[in-house]
Amino acid sequence: MLRPGSREAGHPDIVPVDDEAAFWDDHPAVLACLREPTPRIPAWFGYDVLGSQLFEAITRLPTYYLTRVERRLLGRHAAEIADLIGCGRVAELGSGTAKKTRLLLAACLEHRPTTYLPIDVSREMLEISGAALRAELPGLAVQGLWGRYEAGLEWLRNGSREPVVVVFLGSNLGNSTPAERDALLSDIATTLQPGDRFLLSADLQKAADTFETCYNDPPGRSAFAEFRLNHLTHLNRRFGADFVLDHFYPRAHYDPATAVVEGHLYATEEQSASLPALGLTLHLQPGESINVGFSAKFHRPRFVADVARRGFALQAQWIDAVWQYGIFLFHRT
Repeated sequence: MLRPGSREAGHPDIVPVDDEAAFWDDHPAVLACLREPTPRIPAWFGYDVLGSQLFEAITRLPTYYLTRVERRLLGRHAAEIADLIGCGRVAELGSGTAKKTRLLLAACLEHRPTTYLPIDVSREMLEISGAALRAELPGLAVQGLWGRYEAGLEWLRNGSREPVVVVFLGSNLGNSTPAERDALLSDIATTLQPGDRFLLSADLQKAADTFETCYNDPPGRSAFAEFRLNHLTHLNRRFGADFVLDHFYPRAHYDPATAVVEGHLYATEEQSASLPALGLTLHLQPGESINVGFSAKFHRPRFVADVARRGFALQAQWIDAVWQYGIFLFHRT
C-alpha cells in the first residue's frame, strides 16, 4: 500500500480522510433518509465503484447535455479561469473521473506549479483518475482525499493554509436537499480564507420538458435505469437487504414549483424489503417510490445571492449561449 506522500509507479497519493471509508456504514444517516415520508437513499450511496462507472455512462447519453455544455465552457475559458484563480492548489468536491477538470488543470499548469486535491467516496476512482491525470499532465501533483465532502473540507481546514480554490462542477450543488445544500455552502465558506476562490457550476432553470428528456433514458438506452437501480444493489450488499430489482422501475420528474428534478424507483407491486443490519423493513404499495436523487435547477440572480450571503463575492461568470448552464467564480471576502 502506498504511504501518504509517496509517488511510486505513477500512482497518486491517497489519503483516507473519513475514517477508512466508515461513511459506507453510517447507519444513522441512512436510517434517517429511509425513514423520510418518501424513503430516500443518501446521494453518496450512488457512487460506489460500479455507480461511478454507471454515472460516467450517463454523461455519454446524447440527451444528457450537462457534461457537454460544461466541457465546452471549460474548453473555451480554462485559461482565463486559471489566471483568475491565482493559486496552485485545486481541491475538487466529487471529482469522479475528472475528465472535465483536466482542462482546467492543464491551464493551471501553464500558469504555475499545481497540486490537485480530488475528494471522492470511491478510492478506486481516485486511483484511476489520479494516475491518468499524472500521465497526461506531467508535473501535476495529485493527492486524493478519500471520503465525503465534509471530511475532505475538514482535512483542508486542518492542513496547509496555503491559498486554495475549491471546485464543484457538474452542477452537483443541486444534488441535495435545501438543508444539505445550506450546510455544505457554510462548510465551504468556513474552510476558505479571505482571498481563496470557489469555482462551481449551476444548471439554470428552463422548460420542464428539457429536464424530463435529460434525466431519463432515451429509447434503447439504460444508463439512468442501471445507475438508479444500483442504489438498491448497494443497500443489498452493504446492509443485507433483500430488494428485488425487478420489482421497481426508474423514472425522473421535474417539479416547476420547486425547480427540482427528482429521480425515483417506483414499486411495481406491493412488497416489503428488509434491511437487517439497520433493523428496518420498508413496506411499499404499487406506485410508491424511493427517492434516489435530487437535481435542483437555479435562477441565476438568486443563486449568486445565495452563495454571496455566506461571505463570497462573484468575480466572474461564464454562461453558454442559450443560458443553459453557467460556471461561476467567487472569492472569499
